[in-house]
Amino acid sequence: MKRFYKTAEAGPDESGFAVMLDAKPMNTPARKRLVAPTRALAEAIAAEWAAQGEEVVLASMRLTRLLATALDQFMPDPTHAIGPIANYATSDLLCHRADAPADLRRRQDALWQPIVDWAILRYDAPLKVGAGVMPLRQSNQALTAIRLAVSEYDAYRLSGLLVATTCSGSVLLALALAEQRIDVDQAWAATDVDERHQREQWGDDPLAARRRADVEADLRAAARYLQLLDSAPT
Repeated sequence: MKRFYKTAEAGPDESGFAVMLDAKPMNTPARKRLVAPTRALAEAIAAEWAAQGEEVVLASMRLTRLLATALDQFMPDPTHAIGPIANYATSDLLCHRADAPADLRRRQDALWQPIVDWAILRYDAPLKVGAGVMPLRQSNQALTAIRLAVSEYDAYRLSGLLVATTCSGSVLLALALAEQRIDVDQAWAATDVDERHQREQWGDDPLAARRRADVEADLRAAARYLQLLDSAPT
């Protein structure tokens, strides 16, 4: 759509920090005020809008989308996020290793096993690890522990956690990222390890590269969003 505003900025609001276009507060798709709990997040979202050219590309404003999703979908009912995130523990990427080749398995073990071990200690969630295509049956103890861990996040953070989980295919990676056990570069390396091995063996193609770039951008936006939520409110 055509750009319809001149300025985008953040300003104090009675419930946080509003994002304003031409000094008018913005609304979410559900007509709620687009208000962030921290000034840093509101300013980053305002910067997304300020950076638009003559055409406003909504898909490029990932922080805006994350906050709007939190306000419209998860603030009224956090279970809309908790269930889908926690369910990844039943088939978490980090729990499914390759039978072969050996070099891929070594990479997976090096990148993934420390996070699995951390989750056992951090959440008392002993998720099983296996190789091959056969599904793993995780214990109720482990699945319940992961669900409890996810349910401790508020609606704002659930929005970022859901995107990080779906991008990586792993609730364990998403939790480690949210708790700053790993940084976003480590999270992406763990997410991309299988495809990177395939690229090294067979090369890349433009369609796969574009899809991968979108996934990486979403993951990095989710990580930044979570960091901005953890900044000082004022």
